[in-house]
Amino acid sequence: MGEKKQIITIGRQYGSGGREVGETLARELGIHFYDKNILRMNSDESGIKESYFYLADEKAGNKLLYRIINSLKPELREPSFGSDVVSADNLFRFQSEVIRKLAAEESCVIIGRCAEYLLKGTEGLLRVYVYADMDYRIRRITRLGYYEPDEVAKNIRRMDKERREYHRYYTGLDWEDLNNYDLLVNTGTLGIDGAVRVIRDCLAGREG
Repeated sequence: MGEKKQIITIGRQYGSGGREVGETLARELGIHFYDKNILRMNSDESGIKESYFYLADEKAGNKLLYRIINSLKPELREPSFGSDVVSADNLFRFQSEVIRKLAAEESCVIIGRCAEYLLKGTEGLLRVYVYADMDYRIRRITRLGYYEPDEVAKNIRRMDKERREYHRYYTGLDWEDLNNYDLLVNTGTLGIDGAVRVIRDCLAGREG
């Protein structure tokens, strides 16, 4: 018998370090890491013009992802005339199909993209939510230098709002509802490495 599949989805507050937790976890487990760049799509006035995927490191040679993307068939639809809503909906539909196919075939870590909703009921799934207090998030984003110091808190609230609205639009559910997750991890208390250890302990305990 082969090893049991492990599918870890990570929802995260902006600035909590959830992406870093996911990347570190995937590296330590020796499995693939996927984020919003799982699929990128260009749309023009005639609808879907082209779909393609992006890998942070092409040397990884992820043949499964190539195969899944190449198997997708864009829907024929009326001209969108540049409608951002149509483009966003098409992108989400494609991403959702890719996420489901990936989870059906391999162990992986998936960040955001409503993956915990899309994969609910999948065998081997662990749905993680990474959060931290505002002071920790402000310090972290300030250190990363993404915004002017006096703009950091405002942008953290804006990004959280965007994630909240994105999640509700596509799932009808509250992104911060704890019932959507199996494990809550506070990076403000545990740090990145501590959060990874907690998730790995949870995976190991579940296997046992």
